[in-house]
Amino acid sequence: MSVQTLLTDRAAALAAVRQEMAEACREAGRDPASLTLVAISKTFAAEAILPVITAGQRVFGENRVQEAKAKWPPLRDAHPGIELHLVGPLQSNKAKEAVALFDAIHSVDRPSLAQALAKEVARHGRQPLLFVEVNTGAEPQKAGVLPDAADAFIKECRDSYGLRIDGLMCIPPHEEPPAPHFALTAKIAARNGLKLLSMGMSADFKLAIRLGATHVRVGSAIFGERPTH
Repeated sequence: MSVQTLLTDRAAALAAVRQEMAEACREAGRDPASLTLVAISKTFAAEAILPVITAGQRVFGENRVQEAKAKWPPLRDAHPGIELHLVGPLQSNKAKEAVALFDAIHSVDRPSLAQALAKEVARHGRQPLLFVEVNTGAEPQKAGVLPDAADAFIKECRDSYGLRIDGLMCIPPHEEPPAPHFALTAKIAARNGLKLLSMGMSADFKLAIRLGATHVRVGSAIFGERPTH
């Protein structure tokens, strides 16, 4: 595939996603400005991301600190105004690097991580947006706080660690309808005074928008299938 073809294809895919987002906002009676598209660039090399930056996208999501650290500094130097969001699990011993590198962390899910993040926020004087991840399906293989424990964990983050929590994130079980999981996440957020909701991916972001998402995490609909290696 030529560079020009890649540029055209990615720009068209990005435009299509933005159009679908705008339509979902219209249907929900929402202002499209209330919504942030996080383009999930994990596993894609810089040359695959560049066409999406060129097409005007400025908010990107990565799964791993080390991968983001390796590829994003040159891209950010060349393209001012880029926001980086960590959407994957975060080890407590990577909190220092995460706070320094990311503008938002979507995977706060345990006291040890909250404590590590609070320490680094104080040290750096830099406050990323912080989302508590809720394991709405109680899936044992997934990270996240169980719904019944979410209120207490949010309170602990605030009261014990002095951490500012901005919102919630969820990833519904693959085999279940996502709507109840989005609705549950929105309900927990509302009763805890949280304004931000990171919900919805390529297959279900329009539904997530209708149920209150403020951040949608879209990868394959923009970038195509991920590299298998």
